[in-house]
Amino acid sequence: MFQGLAQRPWHALCRLYLQHHATRVCQPCRGWKDSRTTRSLWYSLPASYIPGTATTTQIHFYSSTSGEKDGPDKTSTTASPDKASASQPKPEATTAHGPSATGQSASETIHVKVRAVLKKRDYGSKYTKNNFITVVRAMNEFCLKPSDLEQLRKIRRRSPHDDTEAFTVFLRSDVEAKALEVWGSHEALGRECKLRKEVEQEYKENLFQNQKLLKEYKDFLGNTKPRSGKRLTFLQGPGKVVMVAICINGLNFFFKLLAWVYTGSASMFSEAIHSLADTCNQALLAVGISQSVKNPDPGHPYGFSNMRYIASLISGVGIFMMGAGLSWYHGIIGLMNPQPIESLLWAYCILAGSLVSEGATLLVAINEIKKNAGIRGVSFYEYVMQSHDPSTNVVLLEDTAAVLGVILAASCMGLTSLTGNPYYDSLGSLGVGTLLGAVSTFLIYTNTEALLGRSIQPEQVQKLTEFLENDPAVRAIHDVKATDIGLSKVRFKAEVDFDGRVVTRSYLEKQDIEQILNEIQQVKTPEELENFMLKHGENIIDTLGAEVDRLEKELKQRNPDVRHVDLEIL
Repeated sequence: MFQGLAQRPWHALCRLYLQHHATRVCQPCRGWKDSRTTRSLWYSLPASYIPGTATTTQIHFYSSTSGEKDGPDKTSTTASPDKASASQPKPEATTAHGPSATGQSASETIHVKVRAVLKKRDYGSKYTKNNFITVVRAMNEFCLKPSDLEQLRKIRRRSPHDDTEAFTVFLRSDVEAKALEVWGSHEALGRECKLRKEVEQEYKENLFQNQKLLKEYKDFLGNTKPRSGKRLTFLQGPGKVVMVAICINGLNFFFKLLAWVYTGSASMFSEAIHSLADTCNQALLAVGISQSVKNPDPGHPYGFSNMRYIASLISGVGIFMMGAGLSWYHGIIGLMNPQPIESLLWAYCILAGSLVSEGATLLVAINEIKKNAGIRGVSFYEYVMQSHDPSTNVVLLEDTAAVLGVILAASCMGLTSLTGNPYYDSLGSLGVGTLLGAVSTFLIYTNTEALLGRSIQPEQVQKLTEFLENDPAVRAIHDVKATDIGLSKVRFKAEVDFDGRVVTRSYLEKQDIEQILNEIQQVKTPEELENFMLKHGENIIDTLGAEVDRLEKELKQRNPDVRHVDLEIL
């Protein structure tokens, strides 16, 4: 057995200890120690089996795992040769097992320490043997039909989607083998994939024609698809506020324009431009609301909710350029070249009508914001400043500016009527332009902040973090990011340090302990130990994934604003 001992590469932390005056007996193997201590394995054989050993020698072979330093077991005798003779048992105590050591030369004991480790596997840079693949990918990437997949091994895995609990997958190696069986070779499979890509590209190029044919087909047979919810969007909530504002501001623009043509007042011109800017911007808001309710697609996985902020941002820029710019321009022209103003009676009547209509729209916007602020549990001011609903905020600020602008324009026109000085009217135009500039600046700032992905309030972040930390499976939370992605939809991300013992205990609670004990008792070889650990290790990893899914689901249920949760295992 030991003839090849000197030829084997015993380079794994081997140490040799010579101990004199030892007996030539073969001591029994003490086996594995308690797993909670050193886990060492000892083998003892006489040294007479080793070629070239002339003296009595005793050999101990043992292995150790984690937690044990290099060197022999603490219970073994490692004393020096001088002290070893004093600690050796008397010859009478060993004669029962072998000859006495009396009259013999100094005995030697050789201790060899060997670590039992599994051979490291080289998987290479690309290893897909154990990868799973879905039905759709198997059909698209390997050009297979559903009938080709019926005979393959089906594996049920935990679904990554909230609406389904589990779904069926296949081993990629099985799918590849089936594809080779169907197509004959990799070259034939590659040609078929290339052909299908060309057909797909041709379809994309003719997409407009295909959509036209599909529309004609639906018109001929009747479209049975349910109506889109976009119509309902403009009958309630922010959509309703925007549509009311469009109608009122459109009428106001028409009547103010007539009043300016009749009177030539600079303030009336500014008000007409103001109403036109409001009408155009609110039409843009309507487009943004219509786009924001679209369902997510592969190109936009988080949806189109930010379209409202984009539309509001463009609206703010439009107010600044069209409303404020033209009002300032006309006011400056009036100061440089004052013109006499005709009768302002009709102008006062139109301004009074505008004040009533703009006030009504303002009340609609205020009531909508109060209702939504009450639902979210924030104040009216916080709701506006945090821009929870950009469309309603735009209507609120534009109508507020419109009411103040009507009052300012009427006051300046009144001063012009009383004094006959046209400069007051021009100053009114500059005042309206300044008011519009302030509103546009606020809209640009708040919507830019929202599009940049601002964090939610610290109190809400603390609430979400405490919920996770109170779970027994979680040890700590790090690198928390809670971002508002639009319309009060929150994306939550955190690094989670899971408690492996709690996760393992959760797995064991669902298993038959007696069966696991029987499996442990049947483990005799390193290969059997590896298979046992691989089996239960994979199941424990699945249990960890189930814990992540559970935390994400509970986080969404307790916090409806949280729509996307990314918990990364630390």
